[in-house]
Amino acid sequence: MYRYFGELLSRSAGSALASGCVDSALPVSSSLMRGVRRYADAADAPDDPNFFRMVEGFFDRGASIVEDKLIEDVKTRDTPEQKRNRVRGILRIIKPCNHVLSVSFPIKRDNGEWEVIEGYRAQHSQHRTPCKGGIRYSPDVSVDEVKALASLMTYKCAVVDVPFGGAKAGVKINTKNYSDNELEKITRRFTIELAKKGFIGPGIDVPAPDMSTGEREMSWIADTYANTIAHTDINAHACVTGKPISQGGIHGRISATGRGVFHGIENFINEASYMSMVGLTPGFQDKTFVIQGFGNVGLHSMRYLHRFGARCVGIGEIDGAIYNAEGIDPKQLEDYKLQHRTIVGFPGAKAYEGNILEADCHILIPAAGEKQLTRVNAPRIKAKIIAEGANGPTTPDADKIFLENNVMVIPDMYLNAGGVTVSYFEWLKNLNHVSYGRLTFKYERDSNYHLLMSVQESLERKFGKQGGPIPVVPTADFQARVAGASEKDIVHSGLAYTMERSARQIMRTATKYNLGLDLRTAAYVNAIEKVFKVYNEAGLTFT
Repeated sequence: MYRYFGELLSRSAGSALASGCVDSALPVSSSLMRGVRRYADAADAPDDPNFFRMVEGFFDRGASIVEDKLIEDVKTRDTPEQKRNRVRGILRIIKPCNHVLSVSFPIKRDNGEWEVIEGYRAQHSQHRTPCKGGIRYSPDVSVDEVKALASLMTYKCAVVDVPFGGAKAGVKINTKNYSDNELEKITRRFTIELAKKGFIGPGIDVPAPDMSTGEREMSWIADTYANTIAHTDINAHACVTGKPISQGGIHGRISATGRGVFHGIENFINEASYMSMVGLTPGFQDKTFVIQGFGNVGLHSMRYLHRFGARCVGIGEIDGAIYNAEGIDPKQLEDYKLQHRTIVGFPGAKAYEGNILEADCHILIPAAGEKQLTRVNAPRIKAKIIAEGANGPTTPDADKIFLENNVMVIPDMYLNAGGVTVSYFEWLKNLNHVSYGRLTFKYERDSNYHLLMSVQESLERKFGKQGGPIPVVPTADFQARVAGASEKDIVHSGLAYTMERSARQIMRTATKYNLGLDLRTAAYVNAIEKVFKVYNEAGLTFT
């Protein structure tokens, strides 16, 4: 029933990295020792590359740039040759998936028939624990897909300084073909299969929502885990994030990824130096955008961009696309889709016959599946900013074309990290067993009122009370905050700060290595430096 891939990593320099996980290693040839690097060039990959190989190629490109700096920063008595071998050895350790679990289990359908369900969980790295990554339900789930997404999660967490290793899970089903009762059976049984092999737990591996999963499925997972294998563990509900509030969830988690997409775009679109490179003026005003995928990420990205002055002119879904150059109202479209379960026929826009990715706009947000922007359609993309709301929507060939055409690609590993950032906040909340703001809410509110009273009394002592007390009227912004920060306020503030700080790190790296608009490589360099530092300073056990 269980099949393991890549359990043991080979540490020798000349051997493959991991059985079943990675077929090639970072080369350690004599030519490399002479300074000629032969890291895989992601831009030379085929147009429809294997997803995991695609991520490895991007990793290799970042590693080739930062290797000399990592060697230089190794402060030991080793010879230059030993330092180089140490750095390359750690890079070989970072790259592959550490564990991949494959499970098959039966469920009884509502009609009495039996069906065998396939599922996978990949753990890419345990340099930080627990591992973290979503669970998706899709008929296209495969081992390579979950491995690729798990590796992206490692680098994503590193980019935004969230102390998790990367993981991902997938169940190979089309949710439209199953009743709610059947989906609950599948979710609960998959949870048990993960628990039996140690692939779930507050300090081991913490899943979250992904494609076709949400609060409901996370609640089933938490309940199953807490009432079976972890029935004596007070932290049991920290085994998963993205739960409903009643089950230990956190305010702001549902919109977190979309809100993170907005903040990520905001940080770069307000940077005049980057806007000059792509020929746009800074700010959201007069900017148009198109979104591929009107799910959770697409909806909330649209809401926030619309709220801050950008205009949505197109939306694409699997069953059709709509376009309106005058703009599409997010609330009206959301209501229409809730009622009709499709965006097709929305009265506020016309059907779009071509590829919505190629529609005329300033900002393109692919928020659906991977490998949507390829060598074939990349030359026809009119947007000057591509904001990757989905994981892996751009192939290496397309990435190269965008760089040549001065199109700024804000990479997935940074832009859609809002979800894992707020998941981290939820995980901490579950471990602390207290909601954010509860201990300080009243104190902050009273302090703000005392501050206003102090200002009023000071003015009255200075100028007297002729004509009555001197009124002190707070500004609208202060009035909104005078009652203290709610949990949602704290979450939103923490997310905005995380996205801003990470954007600044990416910009500094891009400038340091003269990468121009190649923000993806800059983000990978940041991630590699951080993960490398953990391995280098912690050392390796049982080598």
